[in-house]
Amino acid sequence: MNANIKAFLDTDTETFSYVVYDREGGNAAVIDAVLDYDPRSGRTSTKGAQRLVDYVREHDLTVDWILETHAHADHLSAAPFVRDQVGGRIAIGDQIPQVQKIFREVFNLEKEFLPDGSQFNHLFADGETIRIGELEGRVIYTPGHTPADMSWQLGDALFVGDTLFMPDVGTARCDFPGGDASTLYRSIQKLLAFPEETRMFMCHDYPGDRRSHEYETSVGEQKRHNIHVREGVSEDEFVEMREKRDATLDMPRLILPSIQVNIRAGEMPPPEDNGTVYFKIPVDRL
Repeated sequence: MNANIKAFLDTDTETFSYVVYDREGGNAAVIDAVLDYDPRSGRTSTKGAQRLVDYVREHDLTVDWILETHAHADHLSAAPFVRDQVGGRIAIGDQIPQVQKIFREVFNLEKEFLPDGSQFNHLFADGETIRIGELEGRVIYTPGHTPADMSWQLGDALFVGDTLFMPDVGTARCDFPGGDASTLYRSIQKLLAFPEETRMFMCHDYPGDRRSHEYETSVGEQKRHNIHVREGVSEDEFVEMREKRDATLDMPRLILPSIQVNIRAGEMPPPEDNGTVYFKIPVDRL
């Protein structure tokens, strides 16, 4: 069955979120919802995520799942807000404890924070079937950008998170803690093994001034035209390119607050004794 897909662009972080639903019963999933965050003031807003909620309500959809492709380093998740407004279970891949363990130590988090994935309603395993009403798919473990990335196949569509970008942009960086370029190359090959007509949906697009933002391509387009990993590019060539390029990249603008929220399934750190929530900034660590 083909999936109905509605994309929403957060222009500040150049992130695409999705509402995906079947054609019959109106069951839906929300993928990679974004919480607005102003790093200058520390203020949050649900204005962007409200667009997804409004769409779900306008189309009388039943949200089964609120899915995260990984613990994002460039935006804060709005998964709890979406769940509270329209229901659904928050889910991520079952390798998320690897990322939680890394950043529990980096941020010296409170002892009550357990790096076991229990903050999420469900942890999906590689190859597990996922169903949204009449729409069936499976979960594909695609690490490399982080140790815990998952791609979601839903009907005729692949939601690939930060493994791949549009063909003229290339592939994700691999220099975050636990990332690995060889692993990413092999993960991408899993995705490129799907039929060429398979629709592929991006989590981000970085077009610069060349064109407007785009979010959909295909397996065939990626195989023929991706500037980093098209057909004929070997693993060694990819690793050399990726590591050289990553060495020139700045850290994402919102990585420090994002990680502290996203490893908690979108929840904020616990408030301190004055009732205020704080983010930590590790000095000279990352």
